[in-house]
Amino acid sequence: MKQDEYWNSVSEKKEFTTPFQAEAFSRFVKRDNRILDIGCGYGRTLDELYHNGYRNLIGLDFSSGMIERGKQQFPYLDLRVKENDTIALPDKSVDAVILFAVLTCIHTNKKQEQLLEEIKRVLKPEGILYVNDFLLNTDERNLSRYEKFKEVYGIYGIFELPEGAVCRHHDEAWIKQLLKDFSELEYSHLTFTTMNGHKSNGFYFIGKLDNV
Repeated sequence: MKQDEYWNSVSEKKEFTTPFQAEAFSRFVKRDNRILDIGCGYGRTLDELYHNGYRNLIGLDFSSGMIERGKQQFPYLDLRVKENDTIALPDKSVDAVILFAVLTCIHTNKKQEQLLEEIKRVLKPEGILYVNDFLLNTDERNLSRYEKFKEVYGIYGIFELPEGAVCRHHDEAWIKQLLKDFSELEYSHLTFTTMNGHKSNGFYFIGKLDNV
């Protein structure tokens, strides 16, 4: 099953539980800034921002099912289907980008790097990037599936869910490498409850785009 097929199939029932660090975000992003949420799902983070006084909001997701759900649930949000690997916005056109549990859905290094290049393209100079995502775990359930699927995908931390999605938990050194063009403003380890009810190591990062 392709990733978009999986997310379309669960778009009506999945509830995302990972908390958005709204207070930290508000320290670096003003209410009138243009904010882009990539992989917005059904728009729950943008809805939280909306109710915190943010109005200049755009959400992108490759799951048409998620976007349709979001439009019905939050009709006041600007939610759009992401058609391909590019971001359909001009260069230097947004003040902040949110990547909320998106990297976990992109299992190859190359695709993650391509996404970060697009983010750097659309961000204004010294624009803000907010990332929430998953780190490697050490419990037996995760260790066994990391080992099993390393043989399939060639990267430790990638695994398949029984229902068909491919996910990734990240080595912290890789995350630091991926975000190297952003000056770290905040970085903190967190423990998340996943969408399937398990505990996982995670982090949130807020960075400012360097003038590269």
